[in-house]
Amino acid sequence: MLRRRLSDLPWLHRALLVGGIVGAAWSLWPIPGGSLTYRAVHDALLFILIPGALAVSHGRNLGWNVDRAALRNTLLLALFVLPFYLVGSSLPSVRSYYPMWHTSTDLVEFLPHAAQQLLVVVAAETYYRGLLCVGIRDIGRKSALISPVLYAFHHFGKPPIEVVLSAPTDVLFGLVDYESNSILPSIVAHGFGLILLDWLVLHPPLFPPDDVVAALQWLPIPI
Repeated sequence: MLRRRLSDLPWLHRALLVGGIVGAAWSLWPIPGGSLTYRAVHDALLFILIPGALAVSHGRNLGWNVDRAALRNTLLLALFVLPFYLVGSSLPSVRSYYPMWHTSTDLVEFLPHAAQQLLVVVAAETYYRGLLCVGIRDIGRKSALISPVLYAFHHFGKPPIEVVLSAPTDVLFGLVDYESNSILPSIVAHGFGLILLDWLVLHPPLFPPDDVVAALQWLPIPI
C-alpha cells in the first residue's frame, strides 16, 4: 500500500520527500571530527548518489548542464561573492573557525585538501541547488525558496555572520542556478570561494581585523 502511494506521487512531492529524508539523514549520521575524507564520502553518498539516482530514474535534470549562459552566470556570481571571501577572511571569528579541516600552505597537503573540499561542495550544491531548486524548476522561481531554512539550519555552529548570511546566500545561488538551469555557478562560487578562504586564513589577514570588525559593527550579530 505504501509503495503504491509513493509511486503515485508527482515528481515535486517525491523530490521534496526524498530531500527531507536525505536532509534528516545528513543531520543524524555523525561525522568523525577532523576527517575531511570521511565527510567527502559521507556527503557524496547522501547528496550526490541518492538525488542522482532519483533524478535518473525519473528522467529529471539536477542542473548538471554547462552552456554559454551557465558560464556567463558562473563568472558573474563568482565576481560578486569574491569580496565577501576576501573581507571575511580577515574576521577573527572566521579565522578561528577555518580551515574546518586541518591543512597547511604546503601544496602537497593543501591541494588534496582543496580537491576533497570541492567534492563536499559539489555534493551540497547537487542537493540544495540541484534536487531542491533546479530539479523542481517546474514551479518557477519560487523553487529557490525551498531550501534556505534547511541550508541555514545545517550551518549552525559556524561563525554567526555565516549563519545569518546562509539563507540569503542560498536564495541568491538558487536564483542564479535557476536562471542558468545549471548548478555550475553555485559550485564555482561556493567551492572555489571556500578553497580561497582556507588559503587566505592560513596567511596573515589581507585587512586589519580590528578595522574590519569596526566597519561591520552596525550588523545586529556578533562579528
